[in-house]
Amino acid sequence: MTGKDLRIVFMGTPDFAVASLKALVENGYQVAGVITSPDKPAGRGRKLNEPAVKKYAVENNLRILQPEKLKNPDFITELESLKADLQVVVAFRMLPKIVWDMPRLGTFNLHASLLPQYRGAAPLNWAIINGEKETGVTTFLLDHEIDTGRILFKEKVEIENNDNVGVLHDKLMEIGSRLVLKTVDSLASGDYKAIDQDALGKAENLKHAPKIFKDDCRIDWSKPAQKVHNLIRGLSPYPAAWTELVDENDQTIGLKVFATEIDEETNKTSGTVSTDGKTFLKVASSDRFINIKELQLAGKKRMKTEDFLRGFQDIVKYKLT
Repeated sequence: MTGKDLRIVFMGTPDFAVASLKALVENGYQVAGVITSPDKPAGRGRKLNEPAVKKYAVENNLRILQPEKLKNPDFITELESLKADLQVVVAFRMLPKIVWDMPRLGTFNLHASLLPQYRGAAPLNWAIINGEKETGVTTFLLDHEIDTGRILFKEKVEIENNDNVGVLHDKLMEIGSRLVLKTVDSLASGDYKAIDQDALGKAENLKHAPKIFKDDCRIDWSKPAQKVHNLIRGLSPYPAAWTELVDENDQTIGLKVFATEIDEETNKTSGTVSTDGKTFLKVASSDRFINIKELQLAGKKRMKTEDFLRGFQDIVKYKLT
């Protein structure tokens, strides 16, 4: 039996998942149904926004289910009616046992890290924030605990010095889509060896990838430049690292920072601003200046530093905290 003989149910929501669904469809696999999140209101007009996976599924005439609750009896009945041999999960939510245990070949997940490292909701962000030189994607069979099931396959990728999370996202999205096809084919043929994650690393040596909150995104200029730079690129373009401009009257303005370079050494107080008012904006960290290349003032659009300085020439009156 080959992967193309299987009836597959695909589960996912954001752009990251679309690449894998597209790979299945365009390579002739039988996608019996697509499970994605409900439409959500967004923007000032609170217009309903369709998940990226749904948009692709609609364009390709795939059957779509958007359950509010994954244990809802009506949803379970609908899911059973799809008669899936295998379920594929990419960037979705935690599934109850009644769902992941339904197909005869089970359910596998594509995770954007080299498991067991970086289990959790934000593996791309934390890998860059922590200064990792490599990461990757892993497929694994779903189990009771999140991101802990037996590993099927892995694919590594190098993290370049100035890669941000947007660049890494796109790299892993494409590599992951190919790994999904490999995993489907291997499960269909039985040509695989599932490896227990406990055999790959001691719990005390594991790094985790919890959900990112606003406080995690605040820049601490008193840290070394490399750590500041890693934080900024690990949060760019979303949700974005932020800081505050503080003037001599202690008035503050919020500022998001999207791109930086590590500059020359400094003995200035952390947060001190250095600029020529035209082409560069540098901020002192604990050891070196950080050269800000792209930023966004609260209430304004994202822009290059040169454009920002044309409209904010009194920047030297501020300190960043």
